[in-house]
Amino acid sequence: MAKKLKKQPGGTPATVALTAAGTDYTVHAYAHDPAAASYGEEAAEALGVAPGRVFKTLIADVDGDLTVAVVPVSGSLDLKALASAVGGKRATMADPGAAERATGYVLGGISPLGQRRRLRTVVDASASGHATVCVSAGRRGLEVELAPGDLVRLTGAVLAAIGRA
Repeated sequence: MAKKLKKQPGGTPATVALTAAGTDYTVHAYAHDPAAASYGEEAAEALGVAPGRVFKTLIADVDGDLTVAVVPVSGSLDLKALASAVGGKRATMADPGAAERATGYVLGGISPLGQRRRLRTVVDASASGHATVCVSAGRRGLEVELAPGDLVRLTGAVLAAIGRA
């Protein structure tokens, strides 16, 4: 039986989008440490959630088009697999400034939800193995927990094996 999540206001474009869509979600806040080496691993530790259930949002350039990749914080992004998942030939990490301008979020707080411009999105297939996953809610120190199917639906994502252990 799936866990029923409680809607909570969070005040970011991500939570506004979730609320507007009528999606069940839970917001988790924690004290962000600016010295943290990894935003995602910091979130997993602060929330007491397995790193495989906490997903980071990365922006890549696939053949000249910005593309969102959502992968577990416990691993890394396989750029070749990402390019293949969207029918592209070559992927590189996007310029950080371009990523911030396109999404409307700052690095370390980029959410796959509620972005300024809807970008092509790929969620790592491992997400479907969990009842819920956590992604950035749109700022450092704020995560949103939701069903992976809702994440895929709301972002228009495709599921593909784009993460590496």
